[in-house]
Amino acid sequence: DQLTRASLSIVLNCAESAGRTSPADKARFVSIARGSAAECGAIVDILLSAGIAPIGICREARVLLVRSVQMRTRLEAVWRAKASS
Repeated sequence: DQLTRASLSIVLNCAESAGRTSPADKARFVSIARGSAAECGAIVDILLSAGIAPIGICREARVLLVRSVQMRTRLEAVWRAKASS
């Protein structure tokens, strides 16, 4: 249930960011989405360590989530730089 909520939060906060006009607002919502992606990563780790999900699926999910966090980190930096200028 928490994985579902956190993954939805990624998408919804990215959509919220796209609807904002100020760079600072965009950066804030991208930051929240990044945090939700990190939360999903922690949940996947728990699922793996508890033996609830198979290792292959967890590894694939982890790769995608790491990339998601990387992209949102860069996007947030871009918006923060625009907000400062």
